Amino acid sequence: MNSLQVAFADGMTIAKRNALKIRRAPDLLGGVIMLPVVFVLLFTYVFGSMIELPGLSYAEYMLPGIFVMTITSSAQITGYTLTQDLQKGIFDRFRTLPMSPSAVLTGQTVSDLIMNVTSIVTMALVGLLVGWRIHSSPLEALLGFGLLLLFAYAFSWVTATVALALRTPEIFNNIATLVSLPLVFLSNAFVDSTRLPGPLQAVAEWNPVSTFIQAARVLFGNASSALPAPSAWPLRHAVPVSLLWSVVLLAVFVPLATRLYKRAVSR
Repeated sequence: MNSLQVAFADGMTIAKRNALKIRRAPDLLGGVIMLPVVFVLLFTYVFGSMIELPGLSYAEYMLPGIFVMTITSSAQITGYTLTQDLQKGIFDRFRTLPMSPSAVLTGQTVSDLIMNVTSIVTMALVGLLVGWRIHSSPLEALLGFGLLLLFAYAFSWVTATVALALRTPEIFNNIATLVSLPLVFLSNAFVDSTRLPGPLQAVAEWNPVSTFIQAARVLFGNASSALPAPSAWPLRHAVPVSLLWSVVLLAVFVPLATRLYKRAVSR
């Protein structure tokens, strides 16, 4: 096999190892399956009873936001797992094996992508039970799910980079929570950004998370023409801008994470 095939095979082996580890860890598995269900039920029945949207149920408006929120939360498992492996010396053991250096990061991000597929499927099924519906064509719906998974994969590389820079689980968890919560709640995930006061509206409309949420709404047919049209350029072109954001994140953070990983295992 050539070097690319070897790297791919090694990456899939690490992905299988990480998937088995998640399956055997009830706390991580609960976060993957139960937390999305709690999010959907909580936000539907708490906020849904107070917020009215013209031409759209709140469940249909909210669920794309929950998709993206869960993705940003699940991506933290990438970083947490990497920092744990660093502390336990797992990387040092991998270094002694005849395997591709890129396999560890590739396997970790692929296993997290599988985990995100589980989360999104779970949320979609629960969403259907509480009133979420897809009003677009099957092709657009598939593109919507594909865009969410692309964002999940790209964001996993972001958290991998941060984790390899910080190197300890406690510091990583604190920083990740401090960053991810404002990204989600200062967005259009749960409230139409046009209802926010001036400075917060500008922040929400130019927040990349808002762009991914708006793109999912467009592709799932969950965007109402009765709502005020967004004024920010990224939201008016949400689908292509989301694709651009994903490409930029991968182009920047894949080589950066790889460089930090090589530095970490060389010490």
